[in-house]
Amino acid sequence: MTAHKPAVAGVEGAGVLTERGPGPVRVELVVNRAERAVDIEPRVSLLQALREECGLTGAKRGCDQGTCGACTVWVDGQRVLSCLTLAIACEGREVATVEGLTDETGTGPHPVQAAFVRHDAFQCGYCTPGQLMSAVALLEEGHAHDDAEIGEWMSGNLCRCAAYPNIRAAIREVRDRRRTRA
Repeated sequence: MTAHKPAVAGVEGAGVLTERGPGPVRVELVVNRAERAVDIEPRVSLLQALREECGLTGAKRGCDQGTCGACTVWVDGQRVLSCLTLAIACEGREVATVEGLTDETGTGPHPVQAAFVRHDAFQCGYCTPGQLMSAVALLEEGHAHDDAEIGEWMSGNLCRCAAYPNIRAAIREVRDRRRTRA
């Protein structure tokens, strides 16, 4: 009896499978309002493309299963888990990362970033980029009426340091400042 081995790249013959797949494809991304072309395998996640091809290491690889939120970015203004999103699916869409957060003038930190600093809402800092992206989004979506609602809409972002009270305080501060300006 002969053992059947999987086909290996470079072996001649009809119907030979390759271990590499179809090869790299050029993907045109718009990240933080800048156009970027990357040559990637079609199966590459948005997280991997951002970190390894674009040099944007803000979004973190936490669980690689979509449960921790450390990789949260925005695609067309919506929160997504970049570890579960294919980069190729983002072609022609607007991707925003924590590196793109700024104030209204585009020169300083976003108000939520500044509030995180004031309230020590970052502890070890690993989850902070995802926390910031979700916090800004929930404020824009109008989901910050009380602590219970903030907790619910931030529930996809885990913090192993348990900085949740500080994160909620930072979000409340920005929410309250917006209310007094309105």
